[in-house]
Amino acid sequence: MNVIIIEDESLLAKSLQRMLLEIEPGIKVLAVLDSVAASVNWLSTNAHPDLLFADIQLSDGVSFDIFNKVKIDKPVIFTTAYNDYAIRAFKVNSVDYLLKPIDKEYLQAAMQKFKQHYQNAPMGGVAEQLKELMLTLQNPTEKKYKERFLAHYKSGIVPLPENKVACFVKDTIIYLITTGNEKLVTDYSTIDEIEEVVNPAKFFRANRQSIIQINEVETYKKHDTGKIEVHLKCDKSLHVDISREKANDFVNWLDQ
Repeated sequence: MNVIIIEDESLLAKSLQRMLLEIEPGIKVLAVLDSVAASVNWLSTNAHPDLLFADIQLSDGVSFDIFNKVKIDKPVIFTTAYNDYAIRAFKVNSVDYLLKPIDKEYLQAAMQKFKQHYQNAPMGGVAEQLKELMLTLQNPTEKKYKERFLAHYKSGIVPLPENKVACFVKDTIIYLITTGNEKLVTDYSTIDEIEEVVNPAKFFRANRQSIIQINEVETYKKHDTGKIEVHLKCDKSLHVDISREKANDFVNWLDQ
């Protein structure tokens, strides 16, 4: 596996390189770059690595300037000390990140995720994700929600617009059910994580295991217990239960 490190603090760059070699002895760090200019030059004249680690704040600008000048369609893991708002922006745009100082355990988890889901899969959409991330960070007062979701399909990863998502369901792992009733695996760990980044006007947290999309509600019926049973368009046999406590919120959401 080939990687590059974009980091202008030499001690942090050496520490990251050391941890990477401890975690993955076969890894090859092709370059350690300490500026926007050096990174643009290297990426413009060399084959791109399998994975990039990039600090956000560099001595001559921010790493986003690199991606404005060179098209990158490989996974990027940002190393950052940014605040909670910026972290949410990374989540919204499906860009991975590690908080400084970098913890070896979190780095190992990030590498495991990369190997499991991205190393041997054809990539797509990274440049668009980076573009959206930059726009989000430039407009901190504007609350952004995810408009596309990544899911595994055959041997690759596909970006699905929100109107193609019928629901998210947790069944050991998190699945995305499409409007065409395809059940695709996602990289999300919890339903809470998804609830944080979806538009609440379009998606409703039905229960601990599921989130449903408003245009996919076919019918619903109330039970004597106060619970609501929702049937979705994607699969007439699939129904989602909403608790008595959330029943009024669901009706108000549907009637907006």
